[in-house]
Amino acid sequence: MTQPSFGVIGLAVMGENLALNVESHGYPVAVYNRTAAKTKAFMAERAQGKNVKDTYSIEEFVQALARPRKILLMVKAGKPVDAVISQLKPLLEPGDMIIDGGNSLYENTQRRTEELEEVGLRYMGMGVSGGEEGALHGPSLMPGGTESAYRELEPIVTKIAAQVDDGACVTYIGPGGAGHYVKMVHNGIEYGDMQLIAEAYDLLKNALGLDNNQLSEVFAEWNNTDELNSFLVEISADIFKRQDPLTNHQLLDSILDAAEQKGTGRWTVVSSLEQGVPIPTIYAAVNARVISSLKEERVAASKELAGPPVKYEGDVKAFINKIRDALYCSKMCSYAQGMALLGQASEELGFNLNLSELARIWKGGCIIRAGFLGKIQHAFQENPKLANLLLAPEFKQTILDRQAAWREVLEVANQLGIPVPGFSASLDYFDSYRRDRLPQSLTQAQRDYFGAHTYERVDKPRGESFHTEWMETDKQSLHTGSVD
Repeated sequence: MTQPSFGVIGLAVMGENLALNVESHGYPVAVYNRTAAKTKAFMAERAQGKNVKDTYSIEEFVQALARPRKILLMVKAGKPVDAVISQLKPLLEPGDMIIDGGNSLYENTQRRTEELEEVGLRYMGMGVSGGEEGALHGPSLMPGGTESAYRELEPIVTKIAAQVDDGACVTYIGPGGAGHYVKMVHNGIEYGDMQLIAEAYDLLKNALGLDNNQLSEVFAEWNNTDELNSFLVEISADIFKRQDPLTNHQLLDSILDAAEQKGTGRWTVVSSLEQGVPIPTIYAAVNARVISSLKEERVAASKELAGPPVKYEGDVKAFINKIRDALYCSKMCSYAQGMALLGQASEELGFNLNLSELARIWKGGCIIRAGFLGKIQHAFQENPKLANLLLAPEFKQTILDRQAAWREVLEVANQLGIPVPGFSASLDYFDSYRRDRLPQSLTQAQRDYFGAHTYERVDKPRGESFHTEWMETDKQSLHTGSVD
């Protein structure tokens, strides 16, 4: 066996699958896991007969790798990553590379990059999307860090990534923590997408009375449309059909309605507030997971707080199509918000992101892969400075044509007492963005009234501030200045 120069630390399913993916493309791999039994089981089963070198200490692992070493960390984000780095650091030599393939906070990646480069080591934060199957057969990869380090890694990641009609689903994202930042926002879009699909399911099931077999047929049909063709719609159609071996009924009905989260959605919300970019669909998705976790409270409340009768009296087939249109319009808002956040962060954080390339590498392998990502790619190719996807010719007229159905779905949901926070937040975003005047003029007047925070005027240049002495009723008092 040729001495490997590529190694993987962390043999949970994602680590195992990435190791096997790399090995299957002609690169021998060394592996290490903190629990030796895990390594032994991997070697005896999945890695048997493959060019995989097992090691049982960090020192043995490092010695097994040819220089320059490329070490992929697939360990839990946060302190465990720092702990492994501290073990590796004294054993590595200048030019060796550490790649963090977990969902690390981009600020931690930025810090680690700077610390390691100071001692001649190279560091990359690489977002990996696609789940277990993607890791094994071809994920979407989002590597960030020093570009020269990426160029050395490029031959490997280009081969192991998912392949689409215009190339591998990997590209150099940008410096420092850019790769993990993009993966974070990708996950935020994913939160929004999943919530919107769940709301469509809720309406179809509880307003229209569709059973799981009918739901599977509807979602399979939607997945064959240009608008809704996507991985998440596709797997939803499969989920509705799965039988539960414990009850002989469909499995979905036995799954607790309390969604968990690992933090990337919350991080996306925090970053949007810091960047001043509205992402209400993604906010709503995060909040929906939080309220879903209050299972016992909700069960108790359901016995005390009655809502309206849940029964739709109209044309069921026609309303299914309207839910489809509402889902598409809302999904586009989720993607539009994510791309707007990426565009703003690119400037503020110095990432120099290529939004068209991001849409391209998301077309295969990743969880949010969808048919309309090609249109998003084209929109940013045509106009790299596009302020919002809702303004792109590929989407503008399509959404305008469907807004009546979108509004009707929300009206019916409200009448029936079915919560649709993602649909609602998306429509509110659309309506707020298309308005040339919003009621925040009153907000600014209130802030100036109680706190002398000043305001700007519609008939004066932006940046010029004014303050009114609101308590003076006998005369008008106006002060000018500059806005802080």
